[in-house]
Amino acid sequence: MRQKPRKIARYVPLAALAGLLALAGGRRASAQTATLQHGSGAAASSNQYVGNATCAMCHQELASQMAGNPHHKIAMLEGHAGHTCESCHGPGRAHVDGGGDITKIRHFDVLTPSQIDATCLSCHAQTHPNFMRSPHGRAGVSCLSCHSIHKAEPETTLLVATQPLLCYRCHSDIKPSFSMPFHHRVNEGLMQCTDCHDVHGTFQANNLRNTVDQNMVCVKCHIDVRGPFVYEHAPVKAEGCMGCHTPHGSVNARLLNMPNINVLCNQCHSQVAADTVHGMNSGSSDSIPCTTCHTYIHGSNMDEAFLR
Repeated sequence: MRQKPRKIARYVPLAALAGLLALAGGRRASAQTATLQHGSGAAASSNQYVGNATCAMCHQELASQMAGNPHHKIAMLEGHAGHTCESCHGPGRAHVDGGGDITKIRHFDVLTPSQIDATCLSCHAQTHPNFMRSPHGRAGVSCLSCHSIHKAEPETTLLVATQPLLCYRCHSDIKPSFSMPFHHRVNEGLMQCTDCHDVHGTFQANNLRNTVDQNMVCVKCHIDVRGPFVYEHAPVKAEGCMGCHTPHGSVNARLLNMPNINVLCNQCHSQVAADTVHGMNSGSSDSIPCTTCHTYIHGSNMDEAFLR
């Protein structure tokens, strides 16, 4: 019986050694995965960086495109110590020493959308603080879905295509609206999707741009109905412009939600219209339009019935 403890004691160090080797192997595998996905760590020492000139020796085409790129201009700041290739791709020493081994650098083709976004937001988080909670961020639409980072056309904000064609790539359900008889002139180039929507995220539905008065999205252009008015039309303040209008395009004049003005008004004012001095039934379409008399339906400074 005294021999058994010695045998057990003989195997305990071997088991511990095997455990340590397994732990080390696991850490090495994790490090290789991290290198593949993210390149070298953020805390890399300065001797792990090779500089833009070294990158350009192999990536000449990309380097030539970068001449007019905003990222390149930042690299010129502070004696070429600003934003560089390695600011996005990570330290390049291991990549160069490995003969261009793409597993030794942050290679965006193998990154997930959230990893790509995290890389871009490491600089642009202040400009786009709501992106990760936006519909685009939640849907996995990465920055590179819309932007070409090496593009040499800064006036396009590095977009891969011009508006609205870029937006139509995903929002094909909205595209037909702008071919309707009455529409906002987006296809004609007089407006852009980003005039009304902040694609990087807001606290409003559908990425609508934030304003104190949400109607400002519309009345910044339609200033004739902007107000404020002495007599406000309650639905305009409560429901907003889209209570009566559809924003992209419509078969109805003035982008109205209904083909007949009386039907539209009677959604709220049916008790006024039915069997009263107006002489029309609820939803009547055979009488003169309400706006023949109630001209200032968006608000009036003179008449609470919006007659003038």
